[in-house]
Amino acid sequence: MLQQVIITGAKSSKGEMEGRPYDSTKIYVQTRMDPTKGTMIGTVTEQYDWGLSTNFDILKNLKFPIQANVEFEQASSGKSSKTIVMDVQPIVNK
Repeated sequence: MLQQVIITGAKSSKGEMEGRPYDSTKIYVQTRMDPTKGTMIGTVTEQYDWGLSTNFDILKNLKFPIQANVEFEQASSGKSSKTIVMDVQPIVNK
């Protein structure tokens, strides 16, 4: 599912800890709070994994927050589901 979102930040991580390698990019997406309960209003920032640390290079020179088209996909293990970021395309105003 393709959505236009506001990305408030991004973080790249690559290295090794206790002999185990890690390599990732995380994006932080502005998300509307659930208004159906009547006890919340406004937005929060939700963290999503977005592949390897090289993805950070696409975002690192942009001025944040940015608008982007993000392709999300739902995946399930059969017991629980999660949202996966498949692609991020920044919207650059010219």
